[in-house]
Amino acid sequence: MSTQSLLLVLDLVGILAFAVDGALTAIRTARVDIVGVLSLGLVTAIGGGVIRDVLLGVTPATFQDWRYITTALVGGTLAFFLSRQLTHLSRPILLFDAAGLSLFAVIGATKAQEMGFGPLQAVLLGAITGVGGGTVRDVLLNRVPTVLSANSHLYAIPAMLGAAFVVLANVAGFGTGLVAVVGALVCFTVRILALRYRWNAPLPPGAPPL
Repeated sequence: MSTQSLLLVLDLVGILAFAVDGALTAIRTARVDIVGVLSLGLVTAIGGGVIRDVLLGVTPATFQDWRYITTALVGGTLAFFLSRQLTHLSRPILLFDAAGLSLFAVIGATKAQEMGFGPLQAVLLGAITGVGGGTVRDVLLNRVPTVLSANSHLYAIPAMLGAAFVVLANVAGFGTGLVAVVGALVCFTVRILALRYRWNAPLPPGAPPL
């Protein structure tokens, strides 16, 4: 499999994971019908990528390739019909969210570097790609976005670590495909460990404890 094909597969897997996550979150936290479920799944899945591509100054990939929207709708549909089995289980939502965050962070950073952006900008765009869709979803659900919550158990930090790994490895001259996979695993592992051991980012001095 070529590097571009591998990156496309990772991108589509991330979209599927985030679509399921967004749809299940909508079902669990709000009274929505199938339109609401599919809409929130779609927004969660493509929001980060659209924001990234707009910042990169290119037409969003979502509107150039039918597979992106189709994959997102498939994920939302699966979540809708399996909601009875999954809505009472918080773990599947967290796992899908961590998977989407990890895959999108490394894809965003890789695309930024391919377009000639510097290392810091690439890391930032990777993190934005990872957290963007979930942030839009939370705003639509009238919730404090996970990325801004003090009790998020590390959200943006794993995305930045995964993106930074990819950027540094690419600068060092390593191949893009395998590096993206390893970078996603770095982000996913840190996020899961943070959830398991309830790690949080430092609070401002004098802030009340969580």
